[in-house]
Amino acid sequence: MVTSRFAAVRRPKPHQLVLAIGVIAALGALASGIIPRLTEWEDDSTVSRHVFGNVPDAVYWLFYGVIFVMLIAVAWLVSQRIRNYERGQPDDRRTTKKNFQRRLHDFRAGVWMQTLLRDPAAGAMHACIYFGFLVLFAATVILEIDHQMPEELKFLHGGVYKGYASTADLAGVVFLVGIAWAIGRRYIQRPYRIRIKTKPEDAAILATFLVIGVTGFLVEGFRIALDGMQPHEEWSFVGYRLAELWDGADIGTLVDWHRVMWITHFVAFVVFLVLLPTTKLRHMITSPMNMYLRDKDRPKGAMKPMPNLMETDLETFGASTIEDFTWKQLFGTDACTICGRCTSVCPAHATGKPLDPREIVLKVGEVMAATATPPVSPPVGVDRDITIDANSVFQRVTSEELWACTTCKACDEICPVNIEILDKILDMRRYLSLMESDFPTELGNTYRSMENSSNVYGMNQGERADWAKGLEDVAVVDGSGALDHEYLYWVGCAGSFDDRNKKTTRAMAKLLARAGIDFAILGPSELCTGDPARRSGNEYIFQMLAMQNIETLNGMGVKKIVTQCPHCFNTLKNEYPQLGGNYAVVHHSQLLMELLDDGRLSLDGASLDERVTFHDSCYLGRHNDVYLAPRKVVGSLAGIDIVEMPRNGTRGLCCGAGGARMWMEERTGKKVNTERSEEALATGASRIAVACPFCYVMMEDGVKEKQRDEDVKVQDIAEVLIEAIEARESAPTSASTQ
Repeated sequence: MVTSRFAAVRRPKPHQLVLAIGVIAALGALASGIIPRLTEWEDDSTVSRHVFGNVPDAVYWLFYGVIFVMLIAVAWLVSQRIRNYERGQPDDRRTTKKNFQRRLHDFRAGVWMQTLLRDPAAGAMHACIYFGFLVLFAATVILEIDHQMPEELKFLHGGVYKGYASTADLAGVVFLVGIAWAIGRRYIQRPYRIRIKTKPEDAAILATFLVIGVTGFLVEGFRIALDGMQPHEEWSFVGYRLAELWDGADIGTLVDWHRVMWITHFVAFVVFLVLLPTTKLRHMITSPMNMYLRDKDRPKGAMKPMPNLMETDLETFGASTIEDFTWKQLFGTDACTICGRCTSVCPAHATGKPLDPREIVLKVGEVMAATATPPVSPPVGVDRDITIDANSVFQRVTSEELWACTTCKACDEICPVNIEILDKILDMRRYLSLMESDFPTELGNTYRSMENSSNVYGMNQGERADWAKGLEDVAVVDGSGALDHEYLYWVGCAGSFDDRNKKTTRAMAKLLARAGIDFAILGPSELCTGDPARRSGNEYIFQMLAMQNIETLNGMGVKKIVTQCPHCFNTLKNEYPQLGGNYAVVHHSQLLMELLDDGRLSLDGASLDERVTFHDSCYLGRHNDVYLAPRKVVGSLAGIDIVEMPRNGTRGLCCGAGGARMWMEERTGKKVNTERSEEALATGASRIAVACPFCYVMMEDGVKEKQRDEDVKVQDIAEVLIEAIEARESAPTSASTQ
């Protein structure tokens, strides 16, 4: 017992390991300079090159001495940043047999630029810089390895050297093309998301890379000229052409210029080492690692679990200080590339709200950096008039920013390095809601309705099943006994109480009955799943409702649940397991697709000769990756012409209702649902199909606001289907009457 405790105490921390690795690397670099001078191994091949040719001994030893010092300095700077991550809460991101393949896949996606190439121009530019730099760095390492080898083991000669030289020159060209492209993009083209966050360090990074690339070729050119323009050097197709420019120049001049360029090239590399841990350039290392660590122990659509608030000893909830975030969330602030893609897709930012997802990441990082011991540089440079004098993220983040979020997850989905931005926002909301009672006034009414009436509308629970009046095939169970039906149809608050969404519920019930599905509803025994409370930070109300629902469902032995609300779907499927509720949950679009594919639901003769556009629900799509099912359901009708909005699928624009925004007023900027409705109307569609009750309300309100409700209809996919089926069935009757 004593031994195990001693081992636990003595176990090195991550920042100590990094520092140790840095020291070992520095000693190895120093040794790589000493060993060749002791062994004096040289390659006698005529098709090769002499390492450190024309470099004075003093400069040679200065080079290795500076590299030794710089590697230790870089390791120390990196270790200090890692000490900051250690301030965070635990987060299980261990590599296991179960997640190893997924981690490798995510890592490869980052290393091979697959995620960056979602934006083809920016992705190609970064690929030129990244791969060009990696090949050049590898070429330097290979040259140094060959430098250490005995004569009989040296390999950089003959054909190998020729291939090596041409590959290095090609990489140098690609690298410089990428740098020139980046300079033009940032300082000439100047896209909004880049322009608003351009800092002096961007110029320093690009200038350093430019100097490294240009001087690398100049050093090569002067070296080839000094060596007498050897024929095999033509394989260095850039360096040789440069050397031709100095053909016939004075030897002394070539010697001097070669040394000047060599030293300049080396100084630029030292500057690079300084910039690497102290500026956003660190994302060269942190971004791939962040992608490797992407896989987590909860589903994509689930929030972080919290302990039972009725039993926990915790005195604070949510996140307000750096220590309240997990180490992974803190690490993510250093993985940010400051690219602004999250900014470009945020519906709140696009419509003039104060939220900018990128700023949330950077502001948390700024507070972390400013309160570190010792202080470290922020993720990116900040204005001098910004001061941080306390370890609270609310020194920089305002509640207005957090409450503007629709939790649509667009920022997370588009981030090329998989930073979990939404988690940070939701954790801070938890603090505001639970600890400060700092939430929009309208939410107070919603909370009271959920507490007192068990639904967001504050309606009488006894009316939950009223929508089913007149439908003979709908069985209502009270939750006190075992469920003897295949499916429990979870209707949800909107489907039960909202007049527009009752149409969807009735349509779905008819479709299930037609397909011969054995289902029942809970009626008054069904409570709100708690999604609006949890997404707005009120974990207390969420747990209160969730635990009651789980007790009911478990007591009934429920196995399968179908729901038409993506918010209920996400909560039941991904979050109830945190509290002991494990069920096979499907969205109604998924079940309808299955029924159509199996032939259990027939559409023979049913058609819709209209142009239809489909609006993606965020909680069905980005939170749960269900994109195909609702499109297949609508597209299965004959005669239909489906047209996509410009922003669809993973890039679909939110309707504005998620994250409990459904119950908050939009007082700043343009309404999100107006923006989305305009986009839908611009397609020329006569129907807008949805698969979410919140989207239904928001899109229909937007269409009405644009005074297009006479010629454009908003409907759930279940309504579209049942309308076409019933029209087919009524057609013969109409014909015979005529």
